[in-house]
Amino acid sequence: MAANNNSAENILKNVTGSNHPTEPEREPERQNVAGRQVAQVRRRGGRGKTLRRLIKMLFSFYPKMLPLVILCIVVSAVLSALPATFMQRTLEIVTATWESGDWESVAGSITSLVLTLVGIYVVSLILNFTYTRAMAVITQGSLEKFRERLFGHMQDLPISYFDQHQRGDIMSHYTNDIDALRQMIGQSLPNITLTIVTLISVFSVMIYYSVWMAAVIVAGVLFMAYITKVLGSRSARNFVAQQREIGIVEGHVEEVMNGQRVVKVFCHEEAAQEDFDVRNRRLFEASRAANMYTNTLGPILMNLGNLIYVIVALVGGVFIETGVPNLSISGLPFSIAVTVPFLNMTKQFAGQIGQISQQINSVVMGLAGAERLFELMDEPVEQDEGYVELVACTIDRNGTVHECDRRAENWAGQWAWRHPHGDGSLTYTPLAGDVRLFDVDFAYRPGHTVLHDVSVWAKPGQKVAFVGATGAGKTTITNLINRFYDIEDGKIRYDGININKIKKSDLRRSLGVVLQDVNLFTGTVMDNIRFGRLDATDDECMAAARLVGADGFIKRLPEGYNTMLTDNGSNLSQGQRQLLSIARCAVADPPVMILDEATSSIDTHTEAIVQRGMDALMTGRTTFVIAHRLSTVQNSDAIIVLDHGRIIERGTHDELIAKKGTYYQLYTGAFELE
Repeated sequence: MAANNNSAENILKNVTGSNHPTEPEREPERQNVAGRQVAQVRRRGGRGKTLRRLIKMLFSFYPKMLPLVILCIVVSAVLSALPATFMQRTLEIVTATWESGDWESVAGSITSLVLTLVGIYVVSLILNFTYTRAMAVITQGSLEKFRERLFGHMQDLPISYFDQHQRGDIMSHYTNDIDALRQMIGQSLPNITLTIVTLISVFSVMIYYSVWMAAVIVAGVLFMAYITKVLGSRSARNFVAQQREIGIVEGHVEEVMNGQRVVKVFCHEEAAQEDFDVRNRRLFEASRAANMYTNTLGPILMNLGNLIYVIVALVGGVFIETGVPNLSISGLPFSIAVTVPFLNMTKQFAGQIGQISQQINSVVMGLAGAERLFELMDEPVEQDEGYVELVACTIDRNGTVHECDRRAENWAGQWAWRHPHGDGSLTYTPLAGDVRLFDVDFAYRPGHTVLHDVSVWAKPGQKVAFVGATGAGKTTITNLINRFYDIEDGKIRYDGININKIKKSDLRRSLGVVLQDVNLFTGTVMDNIRFGRLDATDDECMAAARLVGADGFIKRLPEGYNTMLTDNGSNLSQGQRQLLSIARCAVADPPVMILDEATSSIDTHTEAIVQRGMDALMTGRTTFVIAHRLSTVQNSDAIIVLDHGRIIERGTHDELIAKKGTYYQLYTGAFELE
């Protein structure tokens, strides 16, 4: 039973992650990475620096509109503090009139105060309408720019980043983290700004009327702020953990969905459920702790606000009865006209503190999401120190290379490497497809070398095949040729040029790759073939399809080349999807091709059709072939047998059969590739 479990886990690994660790194996490493990232954020200034960076970016996105919004918020907040002064003035007039009994003379004054107050509320309404509409534009526009920057940066990340991070976790940046940021930018930040300015304005009015009464309120509010800080900080830590755990859970769900067939074949439903339950439980624990503190904060602050209201009423009454001298800028004595507005300002003041507590949830989640977004945006991009470029050229009768525009009428599809030198001179080397590896060592992780002293040479037009068990290093060699990874030691030369000197984009443009795992994109069949070369014409795409034998089944599709493909071409068979992938490579017309198990998913009949097309495609091109079916590599110019990252045999099919070594045993079935 243990052996069956291991087999299932290995196949699940192949389906969901190819050469990468399974989810349980990768989990401790990812948690350590996440922990280091959080620690780095805190060392760099924590959430305060994240907030400053976010605000700076918002100002860079909307340098004119955002200051206007802030101005509207400030003016609106200041106006919200003024009604207390009108109440004090009204009570003062009413009290004086009550004593004199002259009610006719007071009507004009009251009317003037009411009309002024109505005007203030109308202006506040206009300001609120203006800044809320503007914030809708700023919020959605900022998120659009965030996604653009995030996606653009992601395109520049090295392949190793995607090998070390789950796709679901990366996707959570575009969903959960962006959504958390939306709530913070669109709601929390404006509300907190409005609240802070309102607090300052109300406090200023309080000081104007009575320092002693203001001191009573400030003492209560400081206690509320302390409670907010204690509970809020505990909530914040758990919200950061919650955002991280959401990414882990989503990554696990996507991984299991991709390998659902394997899970069912090996009856691993219960094991998959157990793995999910472990991750889901961690998410629950983080979310429960975060929301527990946040949900208790609101009621606590509300009741503290009510308590402060009662205390202010009692203190005001005591001050009035005892005749305590008032300390204020206004010079007014303690009276009902001062105390009643203070009670209203107390409710307003405590309510604003409550508003802040209600926004803590969104702010903390938004900052946690922003931290994760900035972590991704701060990931080091793929480095490229290359300076040798691939250019279109013509070659005259004397063999001299002349650079030209690829749209020129006399261009015959020839390419050359433009190589600038330190003395300012330029040399041109015709693109031929001569690829050679010299004594190459490589490790995905330090201390875990997977290639040892590997030397491979492929002259222009030759077909070189790699044979060996899974994990022997076949795909790794091709990853080094296109510089998905850089070697630790040795050299790789392309047409005699060290590939480290060649710009990566130009190097990869000269290579055509057909992988075992086919990726088709949402679009028509024609669009997917043209993905190999975006400026290819319809006729060139159709010619490529005919070359690899895909034209027949494409014409039988409902709309032929205009048939829409979705969900990675789920409406096509595996063999048809692979044919489109090969056609995509054919339209690119590269001088060097890498075929990584290109026909492994195609039935025998289809393989014969594809093989004829591929033989035509490989004519005149340097080709590296990785295959488990040894029948597909018999006609190779060189067959290289790998074992644990070392070359153990090299030669043609006939030479290796004559040696009766490992290849002979593989070919005759003495033992099989695993």
